[in-house]
Amino acid sequence: MRWVEAAEAVLLHRLGLSHLFGSTPRVHFEADYRARLWFGEAVRTELKVTKVGTASLHYAFTVRGAQGGEAATGRMVIAHSAAHATGSTPWPADVRELLGTAGPQQPELLTTAQSPGGTPCASQS
Repeated sequence: MRWVEAAEAVLLHRLGLSHLFGSTPRVHFEADYRARLWFGEAVRTELKVTKVGTASLHYAFTVRGAQGGEAATGRMVIAHSAAHATGSTPWPADVRELLGTAGPQQPELLTTAQSPGGTPCASQS
């Protein structure tokens, strides 16, 4: 799940929507694990926006290990929620348009790296 969330962070950054990461709750996550991966391994995460709902965003993903084989596949759904809302709220029109045109993303190669503060973080290459 962490690799998929890292790929989601990259997608939102690419779209200029970094502020959404961490503020959109995950309402559904499913994964079929096909091969063992270990923290610190390099993986390639293929993330695709499959549907933009009124207040939801649906992703499909494939995580590939260092040898290129499928390590996991699945889906994730996040929901938009305004700061003081008690439930989901519709996407603003400009955000919905950006998300709707995102489509399949270029795969990201994510590895564990040290941030300047010494904490492990996902890096892209």
